[in-house]
Amino acid sequence: MDGEQREKAEKLARDILILSRNMLMVNLRFLDEALARFEYVRADGVALQTDGHYLRYDPFYVLQRYGRERTVPVRDHLHIVLHCVYRHMFVNPDVDHAAWDLACDIAVENVITELEIPAVEAARAQGQKKVLDGLRQKMKMITAEKIYRHYRNEGISQDEIAALREHFRADDHAMWYMAGKGAEEGGGVRPGSDPQGLSESWRNIAERIQQDLETFSKTQGDRAGDLVQNLKAVNRERHDYGSFLRKFAVRGEVMRISPDEFDYIYYTYGLRHYKKMPLIEPLEYREAKRIREFVIAIDTSGSVAGELVQAFVQKTYNILKNTESFFSRINLHIIQCDAEIQEDVKITSQEEFDAYLRNMKLHGFGGTDFRPVFRLVDNMVRNHEFTNLKGLVYFTDGYGTFPERKPGYDAAFIFLDDGYEDPETPPWAIKLVLQMDEAEEIFGLSD
Repeated sequence: MDGEQREKAEKLARDILILSRNMLMVNLRFLDEALARFEYVRADGVALQTDGHYLRYDPFYVLQRYGRERTVPVRDHLHIVLHCVYRHMFVNPDVDHAAWDLACDIAVENVITELEIPAVEAARAQGQKKVLDGLRQKMKMITAEKIYRHYRNEGISQDEIAALREHFRADDHAMWYMAGKGAEEGGGVRPGSDPQGLSESWRNIAERIQQDLETFSKTQGDRAGDLVQNLKAVNRERHDYGSFLRKFAVRGEVMRISPDEFDYIYYTYGLRHYKKMPLIEPLEYREAKRIREFVIAIDTSGSVAGELVQAFVQKTYNILKNTESFFSRINLHIIQCDAEIQEDVKITSQEEFDAYLRNMKLHGFGGTDFRPVFRLVDNMVRNHEFTNLKGLVYFTDGYGTFPERKPGYDAAFIFLDDGYEDPETPPWAIKLVLQMDEAEEIFGLSD
């Protein structure tokens, strides 16, 4: 093929990409900024690729796709844009590339199908239906992270991954895992390093899209439920559980010299000039943030159970202990409750905690009611079981009955929610919402 034919093919392919972008802008106005973000670069032999900045394309690949089915380039374009909106390329470099590629492709194809836009309908959607129906039965919301965890837990083989991906593939993800060499060298942005600030740029775009869908584009948002839920998932704030837990620290005295208040100059001056009489005695006490009385409550209604609960208790105790948050003597109560109190164990030492964890069993599995725990703790306060109780942490899925009044101590609810919703709580309750994958990572259960 001569140079003139190549130039003509490149122009036609570029026109198809521009036309597909304009088609999406007409149908999905809230994606205008995202669609305008790309710089198109010809790259023979690469099909379609992006690193969030460049969209690299092989002209003959685009023409071939368009010749077979005219809506395919539009769907492919939207597929690539959604990868960027969900920041799929900015992932831990140690991830299983094949499984992650499949999970990301399934997640965006599911969203595209749910939008029900004629301009992006394609034959490949029929081949996806069985897989998507199966995943919907196993998870509340289909996101790349959930799909990835599901397939990893299932022990899916590389051959199975390759077979499944044929139904969902629209682009090549090689640029996601390359060092930042620039588009002209065939490189992209290495996940995690993000030298061009692309991740932050796409985060801002995603937040604006979510805000637009939830406000001005309400009609569009009503039929874009999966799109909005995925945006909530990717835009959610990640939390440091250790920092969260330290909010419950209480100030107290610890037998220790305070270097901030003790002045050795005056001290040694007195020793030299006043017959070994120091001018200032060392301050043996300093105020430090410590926890000596605490309550860990566990919802055993059935929705939060098993290994994750034990890992939560262990993690919570370790944070308190390893950050010197405990006094030398502690008073920790671990309470299990569903609709009523199932167990209350008092812990006063490391040995007692270790023994409890070794023999820990969950009891209950009935309904969910938070009030019995607060009634029990209030009674313990009145009976002087606690003298300076600072905090109570309740590990739950959030669907239960709360006390009507604020207790006389801080109460935090750690919600395990897999639907990316914001559980309703009383104004006095401090809350931290964790997704399953996030909780498994924090509590040391992820692979």
